[in-house]
Amino acid sequence: MSAEEALALLDQLLPVTLSNLQETVFCQVWEDKTYAEIADEYNYEHSYIRDIGFRLWQILSEALGEKVSKSNVKALLGRYARSQAASAPRPVASPLPAAAPYSSTDIASLEFPNGPVPLNSRLYIERPPIETRTFAEVLKPGSLIRLKGPRQMGKTSLLRRILHHAKVHDIEVVPLSLHRVDQATLQDLDRFLRWFCANVSHQLGVTPKLDDYWNADIGSKVSCTLYLEEYLLKQIQTPVVIAIDEVNELFQFSQISAEFLPLLRSWYEDAKEIDEWRKVRWILSHATDIYVPLQIKQSPFNVGLSIPLPEFSILQIQDLVERHGLQDLVGDNGISELMPLLEVISCRPGLVRLALYHLSQHNMAVDELVANAHTQSGIYNDHLRHLLAAIHPYQDLQSALLDVIASEGPLELPPMVAYRLESIGLIKLEGNLAIVSCGLYSKFFSQYLSR
Repeated sequence: MSAEEALALLDQLLPVTLSNLQETVFCQVWEDKTYAEIADEYNYEHSYIRDIGFRLWQILSEALGEKVSKSNVKALLGRYARSQAASAPRPVASPLPAAAPYSSTDIASLEFPNGPVPLNSRLYIERPPIETRTFAEVLKPGSLIRLKGPRQMGKTSLLRRILHHAKVHDIEVVPLSLHRVDQATLQDLDRFLRWFCANVSHQLGVTPKLDDYWNADIGSKVSCTLYLEEYLLKQIQTPVVIAIDEVNELFQFSQISAEFLPLLRSWYEDAKEIDEWRKVRWILSHATDIYVPLQIKQSPFNVGLSIPLPEFSILQIQDLVERHGLQDLVGDNGISELMPLLEVISCRPGLVRLALYHLSQHNMAVDELVANAHTQSGIYNDHLRHLLAAIHPYQDLQSALLDVIASEGPLELPPMVAYRLESIGLIKLEGNLAIVSCGLYSKFFSQYLSR
């Protein structure tokens, strides 16, 4: 059993959701790390990590009815998993709209990989146990799920499947995209909170009555809370999922993010005591770890279920190759032929899908695709120009990226610079050290950036 599979088991076993740090300690212990090694890697005091571990084993001991420790946790959870296999199967995904039966004649009509993977597409690749964990979590009253990853990692594709799962279980869904908010609205907290309440109301089919609850004397945050708690949530009889995609769009508007994010955290905490807030499940999609000057108890980014989206494994890529009808690239020989491409683009889902689409349409061969990947005539031209435009106004980001590219090993960057480059997707962080996300970016930005 892997650490991720063990965490999925804990989601079913425990009546509470573990904190991010508790999950980290659990996973590291599962990989046979000592408390001292965990403390050193994550920059905590040894005694603090030991205390986190002690409380974690207490929680597990209460849930399992026998004493759990570092030394026996694997054995006890393995035994529990075996005993539950027949009598308590894990939640499974809700049926999605059926895709048409696959045949070679469908290759020419494969959808171009631009945006989220459609619900009925055969090209969506599951990354266990992510779907199982999120599908189970969204059914819990007052829960919060955070989907974390840069562009091209499949956040929105997963988000749509979680929402579909909620609908199948008679939960209302309210998807909100911050890309659709007027710039003027993002300059004023009162206007933004009214936008939020009005959008949720319309999507739930409830007549907005903002003016009945908005009061300048008590402030917009209290007015917004009263409107949701005393009016909107009382109007609906079923649970609701409120999903906010690309929350990091708020960070460039510091006045809004500094007020709204702690407010959202307070609503999540209210679900512990107030029945109306237990109707709500939250899903937040964001680019990466959040670098916002909030107190720990105010941030919604250190509570709930955190789901960092990984790159595809080789087995998942092989599965996707078959679904594209690329029989010549199936199996060990096929993967060997693809390896030069994967070394350039890594295994990032969006980049892999675009390559396989062009290969399936016979637009070019693997070696031609690799040779042109970083050029203006390559298939990644639009993607690379988007990334270039994202950092072009910021000389500090350009210089930092060039430093990482030129470094012979992982490089430490200033925290805010590292956050911004990681959120764009140009670097990966290993602890506090940065490396370039893939060879494609190294080649392209070495060519088009200058100090």
